[in-house]
Amino acid sequence: MFVRWFLVLLWAQSGGADLFHFDSISNVSTYYFNYIYCNIWEGECQPNQDDATQQVPTRDLWAGFSQDYISLLHQWYCSLGQCCDSGDCRITNNITGLARDLQTKLHGQHLAQSVVLKAIQGFVNNPESNKPLTLSFHGWSGTGKNFVARIIADNLYRDGVKSECVRLFIAPFHFPHARLVDTYKGQLREAIRDMVLRCPQTLFIFDEAEKLHPGLIDAIKPFMDHYDNVDGVSYRRAIFLFLSNIGGAAINDVALDFWHSGQNREDIGMEDLEHRLRAETIESHGGFAQSELMSGHLIDFFVPFLPLEYRHIKLCARDAYAARGLETDEATLDEVAKAMLYVPKEERLFSAQGCKSIPQRINFFLP
Repeated sequence: MFVRWFLVLLWAQSGGADLFHFDSISNVSTYYFNYIYCNIWEGECQPNQDDATQQVPTRDLWAGFSQDYISLLHQWYCSLGQCCDSGDCRITNNITGLARDLQTKLHGQHLAQSVVLKAIQGFVNNPESNKPLTLSFHGWSGTGKNFVARIIADNLYRDGVKSECVRLFIAPFHFPHARLVDTYKGQLREAIRDMVLRCPQTLFIFDEAEKLHPGLIDAIKPFMDHYDNVDGVSYRRAIFLFLSNIGGAAINDVALDFWHSGQNREDIGMEDLEHRLRAETIESHGGFAQSELMSGHLIDFFVPFLPLEYRHIKLCARDAYAARGLETDEATLDEVAKAMLYVPKEERLFSAQGCKSIPQRINFFLP
């Protein structure tokens, strides 16, 4: 009943043509009606992130209202749970949660845990950074690159990868045809610019980055450079993640050398990998290596993902069962891990598939 009277009040208040701006009031009223319909009345709707009527109105829309009325409306709106201390409820920047998730959910990746946390925390705590944060994830498929990208999104944004401040690009899916690279350039620049204008902190994820056309990366290179702004827009509060299999062989060679010499994999340091990883990335074929992103030294951190061992596969299987609310035992976890492929085959040392296929594979072990 209160909600209905409030809508009537809002409509009546918006009727004073001499006092208010109709366009502003229309946008404000539409937003709150949509919110009430979807969340209070639980109407059958799917809010469109690109629809301006689904976005929180900006301050200039309230220019025609008195301060008392704005305060009253703000208090009511916050009572619905749509306000937060950060100023933009879409952005949470939960560094504590990020550290916890990297520590407890990511297995066998002590280097990625350390580098990613250091990079993200430093960026979030430095609002005056002189460039966007650019990270490059490297390693075999299934070692956790996409998983970490999702963990980052989940802890920096209220809606995770579904946030309107997060955008995922998959090279073969979004940019499949080399002949259309000029069209893709314009579309990609426009998409990034539009999101940066709508969100004070953005996250862009490029999966299978090694398959990107070099011209496509060079088209957005200015967005990742040390510029105050590009055509009047600042990109300094953006985060760019590039995920690729480049460097996987070099990473695996180092891990294998440590194993053969009897050293713990946890003793592998960035000093053992960073130089080789950079060199292999530069020497590799494909758009990512040939782009100005590499020659311009715009990548802030190269993040290596080590090949996963048998014990890590068991931990991934344990998590997959827990995610379904199922209990399991060591014998079952061993069965799941043994069903995976490993290299070298004789030692059953490194998983050739990683953890990516575990959630589907455990279906074969369910009663």
